[in-house]
This record gives sequence, structure tokens and C-alpha cells, in this order.
Amino acid sequence: MTRLLVGLVLLVSTLSGTLTDCFPLCFLIFPLFAQLGASGILIEYEDMFPYGGKLEVLKSKYAYSPSEIKSILHLAKSNGLEVIPLVQTFGHMEFVLKHGEFSHLREVENFPNALNPHKVGSLELVHLMIDQVMALHEDVKWFHIGCDEVFFLGEGEESKMCLKQGQNHVDRLFLSHVKAVAQHIVTAYQGVKPIIWDDMLRDSPEDHIKESDVALLVEPMIWDYSPEFDINGKVSLAEKYQKCGFNKIWFASAFKGATGANQQLTHVRHHLENQFLWLQVAKAFPGDLVQGITLTGWQRYDHYSVLCELLPVGMPCLAVCLQAVAHGQFSEKEDETVKKCLGLSSLDTNSVVSDDFGTFPGNDILRLVTEAAFQLAASTESLLKGNRYVTGWFSPYHRKHKFVNPMMVQYFENECRSLLSKWEQHAEQLRSAMENIYYPNTMEEWFDEYFNPFLAKLQQLVFDLDHVSNT
Repeated sequence: MTRLLVGLVLLVSTLSGTLTDCFPLCFLIFPLFAQLGASGILIEYEDMFPYGGKLEVLKSKYAYSPSEIKSILHLAKSNGLEVIPLVQTFGHMEFVLKHGEFSHLREVENFPNALNPHKVGSLELVHLMIDQVMALHEDVKWFHIGCDEVFFLGEGEESKMCLKQGQNHVDRLFLSHVKAVAQHIVTAYQGVKPIIWDDMLRDSPEDHIKESDVALLVEPMIWDYSPEFDINGKVSLAEKYQKCGFNKIWFASAFKGATGANQQLTHVRHHLENQFLWLQVAKAFPGDLVQGITLTGWQRYDHYSVLCELLPVGMPCLAVCLQAVAHGQFSEKEDETVKKCLGLSSLDTNSVVSDDFGTFPGNDILRLVTEAAFQLAASTESLLKGNRYVTGWFSPYHRKHKFVNPMMVQYFENECRSLLSKWEQHAEQLRSAMENIYYPNTMEEWFDEYFNPFLAKLQQLVFDLDHVSNT
């Protein structure tokens, strides 16, 4: 495989997505990506792209400016990283179809996930999105048009009517739209090859794919993030795509964001095993068939889901996985390279926690998030439910009615105040570290999801201590 891509999802929205890696961080991590073996970056901008005109409503409050996009591209190029933009054009279009201006283009009226391929205006919308992104990516060789997980395709009224006609099937609806989108790219932008996620093709009959001519237009990216997938099954799938006429394919693994929607810490061994499986699949094919592998790093499962692991938290795993794929193994040599690049004195690929957090950009976030993930909830619950003086003499009932024995308060008050002080200081340090990388709404969401619920319990406990009566 000649190309080893880091797949980044750049999402920001007050209601949903959030920035995986803020603009200033790119200047620090792009050289690191290249040093670790990456040769390109697959970037899904979502609402971080500075859409304009009819599409201006799509962009986030914190969207990049055109000049920032140019800076990212220049930085990538200067580090030998080829950029492939990704724009969803069928499924996962929540960031578009949630808006009133485009809600009429939904496949199913109540669900903003999938575009209705039959509606007048659907292709116009997709073409306009592509054109605006391409205007700032003039030198790209590939353009990823997404098209994964087009849930409920065929359940819209127009699709139902279409399916009643002759030999129509849902997969033909899918292939027809993909062909129309891909034709726009290859016609308008000579030399640019569209890429699609492969999942909607997996169950399509070979004859349907062949007759659609989609294989002449796009390159499928086969994805699976499991550490236990069936190697033979993936080989068979790739062979099917070959028979259908695809002369180039891609693989996609994951280095974070694939082990739970609300996962805070990255399981290195899980993702490393995933890379090893893909290396086995790649060995079954000639080198000129497989274009490359993308190590995806998802920040959310979809536009509306919570944040999973932050990029700095996943950096050690990314480094390990890049080295493993680049060299076809993860031996002592690759281990030493990772430690040198990240400033680590030790590395344990079998554990999600370490006492060594390195010196790489964002390492302070890794340390502080790890400490909070392992200790915040546990220490809070231990105090509230495990301290016999709190449970016996400062229960919710006691606090509600301010009915407290002051003699017993002395046995737990210091612990309550000390624990609150500890985690308030921790929060201050983490906010300070995140401010250097993330936008305010990202920080607000992460704290509201993973930190503030426990901190609020401690704050309320101390507040009640301050307001109890002596009766």
C-alpha cells in the first residue's frame, strides 16, 4: 500500500458536532503525522467548512475561514501530506438536512440523516457543496463523497413509488445517486477521482453494480474497525468489487472513536489488532490494486451524538497504529520510534492508562482527561455512597430538611471540602490546556458530559454543609 492516511473529522456546531482538532494544533501535529509514517490526511469538514451563498447556513459559528483552509493545505503539503476532502452527499447529512431551508430534501420527513435522491434540488445541493469545497482544494487527486449508512433509503414516498416500477431495488436507487454525484466530479474536475465508503455496496448484486457503471467512476473504501473481523470475508468482499469492475480499492481502519459513542479513553490494543487484520487482508492482493489505508479518528458517531475520545487522548494509539501499518509489524523498533516521537519513556499497548504521558502536543490533555476518567466519578461516588458518616448523617433527607448533627459533621467535612477543591483545581488546569486547542463550545460540551455532573454533586454537598442549621 503506497498511501497511509490519517482520517480526521473536523466538526463544530453549537448543537451537535465539535472540532476534533483546532486550527492551531495542525501546525504541531502535521509534522508528527509525517514523522510517524502518514502520507496523507482525509478531512471531513462537515460544518467547519466556510460555506457561502445559499449554503452559508451550513457553516458553524467557528468554521474555518478560506485563508485558514489554505493554511491547512499549505501546511499539509509542506509536510508531504496529501489532502483528500470528504463531503457527505447521501447519508450522514444531518448537518445539512437539519436546517429548515433543506429539510424538504430528506428521504424520510422526520429524519435528517439521508438525502432524498428523487427531489428536485437534491443534486443541485450536493453539487454546490462539492464545488465550494473544490474551489479551495484545487490540487487534490481524490474527493471522498461519503455515501455510507444511508439509513431508511427506499422508505420515502418518492422512493416507494420508484420501487414499485419494474425491477427497481433499493441498491439501484443508491447506485443511481452515487453515479450522478461522481459524474459531476469527474466531468467538472478532470483528474479527480471520487471515493465512497463501501458499506452500501456490500449486499448489492454484482450485476446491479456492473450495469450502473459506478465502478468506472469511483473507488470504494472498505471499512471495518473491529479487532476480530473475518479476514477471509474481507478478501472475498474485495474480490467481489474487483469482479464488478473496480480497479482500485482502499481500506479503512480506526485509531479512535470506534469503541463506544461516549468513550473517553482509547484502547490501543483494540485498534492495533484492527490494523494487523487489515495488513493480512492487504497481503492477499497485488500492490497496484490497493491504493492505501485510512486510519480514521472519529470524534462522533454522527452529527447528534456525544463527543468520544479527544484527539490528544488518541495520539499514542495513532502513533502505534501508524508505525504498525507503515512497517507491517509492531516490534521493538516501532515501539522505540513511537516513544521517541511522543517523548515517552515507556509504552504499554495493552492498557488504556499509563503513568507516562509524553511531551507531544496535547499531552497535558491526555494526562488530565485520563486522571478524571479514572478518579472523578469513583472518588465522588465513594464519598457520597461509601462514607458511612455521609450516608448515615448527611443523607439527601438530612440535607433537604437541614436536620444535621453538628458533632458528626466533623468526621466528613474536611474530606468533602478537600475533594471539591481537588477537582475544581483539576477542572481549571484542564480548561487551560483545552483553551489552547479547542473552541469554547467544544470545551463546554466535554465538561457538561464528562466532568460537571460529578463536580456539581460535590459542589452541592459543600453548599449544603455551608447552609445546615445546628438543630
